Amino acid sequence: MAMRDWITKDFGWKLFSLLLAVGIWLTVHKIYEETSLPGASVVETTYRNLPVRVISANGDVHDFRADPEVVAVTVKGSANVMEVLQAKELRVSVDLTDPKASAHGRLPLDVASPPGVTLVKIEPQEVDVVEPTARPRNP
Repeated sequence: MAMRDWITKDFGWKLFSLLLAVGIWLTVHKIYEETSLPGASVVETTYRNLPVRVISANGDVHDFRADPEVVAVTVKGSANVMEVLQAKELRVSVDLTDPKASAHGRLPLDVASPPGVTLVKIEPQEVDVVEPTARPRNP
């Protein structure tokens, strides 16, 4: 195959691929610049009394609860993201479906947050997972 054929064969596809790659690069570069602007103000906020959700397997009928049942979560993000962030958008959970998790004992917490929001800290970082005592039935 001649060098000329190597360049000109499927030239339309090669040009399209090059334009698509440049477009993707420009998009990613613009997003990266917006999130790392030195002049952009970063706001840090602490949300207190967020409930801890206990995630267990579907077949598990036990009613586990976390102790403590509420935690404080500190997050940060750009000012425009943080001013519209609501506490209900932060989901704190402890996962009992992990095979390494014990039904009783201290387990780490997981925080799910919207894009653009970064977790700074959780107080406390771990919770005890306990099963409520059996309640006597009323006759």
